[in-house]
Amino acid sequence: MHSTATVPAASPWARLHGALMPDYNRKATAYWWTMVAIGLMTLLHCAGQVAQLPRVALLQVLAGAAIATFAGFFPVRIPRSKNSFAAGEIFIFLVLLLHGPAAASLAAAGEALVGSWRTSRRWTSRIASPAMAVVSMFLAGSLLQMGVDMLRSRGWYNDGLLMTAAMLFSLAYFVLNTLLATLVIHLKRNQPMVLREVVSNFGWVAMAYAGSASVAGLLFLTVGQSGPGVLMAVVPIVGMLLTTLHFFFRQQEADEAMRRGRVEAAEREAAQSALHVQALEVSEQRFHSAFTHASIGMALVSADGQVRQVNRALIGLLGADETAMVGQPLEALFHEGDAETFASLLARVQRREVDAINVELRCRHSDGSDVWVALDGSFFDNPSAEASNLIVQMQDITARRSAEARLQHIAFHDSLTGLPNRSRFHEHMARAIERVQADPQRRFAVMFLDFDRFKLINDSMGHSAGDAFLIQVARRIRDNVRPGDVVARLGGDEFAVLCEDLEREAHAVTLAERLQLVLGEPLQISGTEISTSASIGITFSTIGYQLPEEVLRDADIAMYRAKAAGKARHALFDAGLHQQVTDRVRLEGELRRAVEAGHLSVAYQPLFNLASGKLTGFEALARWQHPVQGLISPAVFIPIAEETALIGPLTDFVLDAACRQLKLWQSRSAAFAGLSIQVNVSGNDIAHSAFAQRVTRAIVAARLQPNHLTLELTENVLMDRVDGAVDTLTRLRDLGVGLSIDDFGTGYSSLSYLSTLPIDSLKIDASFVRGMRNGSKEAEVVRAIVTLGASLGKSVIAEGIETESQFDQLRGMGCESGQGYHLSRPLAVENVELLLDRIETERWTVQHGQAPRPVLHH
Repeated sequence: MHSTATVPAASPWARLHGALMPDYNRKATAYWWTMVAIGLMTLLHCAGQVAQLPRVALLQVLAGAAIATFAGFFPVRIPRSKNSFAAGEIFIFLVLLLHGPAAASLAAAGEALVGSWRTSRRWTSRIASPAMAVVSMFLAGSLLQMGVDMLRSRGWYNDGLLMTAAMLFSLAYFVLNTLLATLVIHLKRNQPMVLREVVSNFGWVAMAYAGSASVAGLLFLTVGQSGPGVLMAVVPIVGMLLTTLHFFFRQQEADEAMRRGRVEAAEREAAQSALHVQALEVSEQRFHSAFTHASIGMALVSADGQVRQVNRALIGLLGADETAMVGQPLEALFHEGDAETFASLLARVQRREVDAINVELRCRHSDGSDVWVALDGSFFDNPSAEASNLIVQMQDITARRSAEARLQHIAFHDSLTGLPNRSRFHEHMARAIERVQADPQRRFAVMFLDFDRFKLINDSMGHSAGDAFLIQVARRIRDNVRPGDVVARLGGDEFAVLCEDLEREAHAVTLAERLQLVLGEPLQISGTEISTSASIGITFSTIGYQLPEEVLRDADIAMYRAKAAGKARHALFDAGLHQQVTDRVRLEGELRRAVEAGHLSVAYQPLFNLASGKLTGFEALARWQHPVQGLISPAVFIPIAEETALIGPLTDFVLDAACRQLKLWQSRSAAFAGLSIQVNVSGNDIAHSAFAQRVTRAIVAARLQPNHLTLELTENVLMDRVDGAVDTLTRLRDLGVGLSIDDFGTGYSSLSYLSTLPIDSLKIDASFVRGMRNGSKEAEVVRAIVTLGASLGKSVIAEGIETESQFDQLRGMGCESGQGYHLSRPLAVENVELLLDRIETERWTVQHGQAPRPVLHH
């Protein structure tokens, strides 16, 4: 009898493992599947978050991801290593700074997929690499976002810390991604991970990541200053820079090959004499071949600096004839301003103080233009020569230097007029202050100009006409000041002039009068003759300034004095304003410290349905209890916050506190689940490109429904910034946040704007409510606003209700909601809790058949 053994069929899991990972042990397999699963869940989570972004932000994320993915096809290989990096990291980090870790994770996944597909044929790598990149980016990006949010909440945020945080994040992302990727290799081999090996193998890539983060940070700051449109100019420049870097690394590889050739020649010198001579001849032939056919410019130079030989690449680089260069001093090839620099460096090499020359210089092309080159030179011994020669390599870096110059100009000049911007003007003023401190006789004056009818031109003729106006007046100012004076555009229609080395202060006054005359002459804009005028504020160095900000502040104060005096004139900043300015500066500093230390608080004024008396929500109001002056009115410290860039942190503080507190109150009972909160925002907030993202963060952090938050803007602020605010208002409306016009009736709203802007409610100004009497004009204005709101489909809220008569009249007119001292004063959190306790008690009383008591909290 014969028996046969049956081999069991392999399971589908075993077949999949054998096809994908035949060399993976149990630990490596478990780790691989774990990372793929976590990466897939993270990817789906990120895709869900990105899908909720507004359309403009979503398009920006998709564009950034597309660029990063495309860049993965063109890696830059690191010299003297097997590693490379893709330029896509710059755009991944930029997407992170603009739209958060979820968006950056999607971009990182695309770039990693392309990179793994390009470098590996194994499906395990092609699947795991994007998963690990998503996990690494989401974790590291979330850490960066939390760090930046912490800096903002404490008022420590600035551009320098942002750059530092971005570089630290890039290193964290690199280390995390590297560890995740290399761990699977060590698990397969059952080897412990050695940190030294990771650093030695990937140190160059870490530096490249840090550099990419720095470039992304600069682009993010540039977008913040000039808007997303600047990326259309910057992206090609970055591409040009990376192309230059690619060719530079290729040349480094050529240099390495040349150095290896020299080592080989030296080793052959130790052989037998016959072979030694033959090896030298072969080495020399190889050297001359490499010299002649090198892709970058090269020259052999004698010890005294005379050109002995040039290759074809150098001839093409300078467009010169070989006979015109050979026999000439090498420094004759350079621009006059750089020849002396090269001569000094050559002398140091000749004295053996240094071994090599590494410098960037300008060469003269045969057509008269300048060619920027990166020059590397060192002595070497030529066996066929009697003395040592200097070998010089020159690589064309004109494109990079041109790109750097363009970025520098963009950063410090106004794109419309070409004048220095506020940052560059501050630098000029800082140097002027230093010169005056060293020599008080070198007096200076600063003029602050603001045009009196610019807004009317913009509103009536459009922004293109406004731009043409600014270009023409900028040219007139520049053409009518002294040659050494500095003219800058500070923003909008605000210009400044720095006049140094004044013999007498009266000369500045004379210049201001001349500018007012020329600026008062009619302009031709789009075929229309336009007349305008300028108000000018002037301050002088004799005040004793220490900082540029102080100079502009006082010139600005003087300009507003000129406007208040009737416009189209100038005014001088006098010493009598110093105490007022000092008090304001002191208050500014104390407010800044109060914001940073969290010493501000939020009060909540209840809003009621006027028909039913039911509590519907609250208005959040910032409060500042000064340790010496007591409670300071928001009418005092809010304008200071707007002028000193504190309004952003202040608004974020009120938003975060109000949203979190409302969520707590909603959680008390189902009866309070529909309560809403209203938060006042400023024109500076609406003008901030990332304001919608800030609101989103506050809502998400509090886990609040967006429709329970309403943002209030004053009528004048909305109309002043209506064109720039439409996109932000639309993004907020798409998010689900309510929008309300505060102090309605005191400004100059257009009915066309009211019908088209995404506004949900109108808030009647308290001045009209206070004047309400039967048959009064104020009562008729209120009635008209209520009727207008109903016809436009917008709810109407009355503020400042202080008497029973006002309450009854508003209810009779059909006004939906209201607030005021008659209903309730602004309450601290603990008093709101008492109010809610009363409401719950009244609700229980009604449910049990007892008579309710009034809920209103006087």
